[in-house]
Amino acid sequence: MPSIYKPTKAEVQAAYNTTLPDIIAPNLKILFSGINPSLYSAAVGHHFARPGNRFWKAIHLAEFTDRLLSPFEDQTLLDQGFGLTNLAARATARADELNAEDLSIGHQTLAAKIEQYQPKYLAVLGISAYRTAFKQPKAQMGLQKEPLFNTEIWVLPNPSGLNAHYQLKDLAEVYHALYEFATQT
Repeated sequence: MPSIYKPTKAEVQAAYNTTLPDIIAPNLKILFSGINPSLYSAAVGHHFARPGNRFWKAIHLAEFTDRLLSPFEDQTLLDQGFGLTNLAARATARADELNAEDLSIGHQTLAAKIEQYQPKYLAVLGISAYRTAFKQPKAQMGLQKEPLFNTEIWVLPNPSGLNAHYQLKDLAEVYHALYEFATQT
């Protein structure tokens, strides 16, 4: 397992409004899209790296990975046909620091990535951000009615530790629904 880097408080604060590179390739099975990078993730340069974020545990429990990966192994997802991006590029302390314009611009940028890379599925991790960015105020969790180009869209709960609506077991269950659907089609 790669060594884990813990940033200083100053490094975390300096990450405000910086960006995190995508982990993406053509024809992925699933492109996971977070809302935006946390300051911690941007500071260390890896997706879902903030302690307390449950993404890595959820995808492991949902059977996407055969073992629990560290955020510092995020590049290895490409080997399994999965990628990582964000709806909004700029890092913030909390997703609610983004405004509707950030999410609208993020939607346009994400659409361009979908058109270019053509993943089979896009998994947007956060219902409120999805509703705003995609202008779908009544969207529900799960498979969406309208694809983006030829990519089917799934909306899943945000894995942030700040999302108290879903415990880890609940996250794993809804993430597993996507896993089962994607591996059976």
